[in-house]
Amino acid sequence: MIARSKRYKESAKNIRTDTTFDLASALNSLATFKKVKFNESVELSFSLGVDPKQSSQGVRGVVNLPHGSGKEVSVLVFTENPEEALSYGAEYAGLEDLISKIKEGWISFDVALSTTNAMKSVRSIARVLGPRGLMPTPKAGTVTDNLKDAIKEVKAGRVEFKMDKTGALAVVVGKRSFSTQQLEENVKAALEAVKAAKPETFKGRFIRSLHLSSTMSPSLELEVSQYN
Repeated sequence: MIARSKRYKESAKNIRTDTTFDLASALNSLATFKKVKFNESVELSFSLGVDPKQSSQGVRGVVNLPHGSGKEVSVLVFTENPEEALSYGAEYAGLEDLISKIKEGWISFDVALSTTNAMKSVRSIARVLGPRGLMPTPKAGTVTDNLKDAIKEVKAGRVEFKMDKTGALAVVVGKRSFSTQQLEENVKAALEAVKAAKPETFKGRFIRSLHLSSTMSPSLELEVSQYN
């Protein structure tokens, strides 16, 4: 049984478990929850109707949040020209040297980008980066030769999302310090991005359930009918 804090119980006591919220009401309720000493992340969690066992029904993509995620993002770039990537704002850049470090267990970055040519070498660590959601892919826009724009977008609030093996998916949409309007605009952008990632072959109810919460808060279930 999970132990709940007094603060959590206080926030949850007025929430009926059989109630669903529209987005505005959910954000207003979230704003009333007691805050903790750190700036909590706000997350939008999906349960999808696709079959995760079918490769053709995988859901993955990126969203450019209008107000960013509120997180300082550490960027690594696999490239044969590390000086260029570093000049554009990447924290780490290189190729064989970084691949060797990663093989030894070093994973001190949030996002990995790669140039097209560098991917021939990067594939050797796919088994290390893949399970952590860090493997560069063309579909996610993290394999690119336009490093300047890619690094800028990641730093500005481009967030990658990927469905797990159970059909669940989560997108960080900001911080508790954000205004309600900022969170609303970020949530709407995330919803549109996930809907756009629906597999072409899928028929049926794409979003089964949808919840909004912060790191330490109760979860608020959103009414999903308008999003399907």
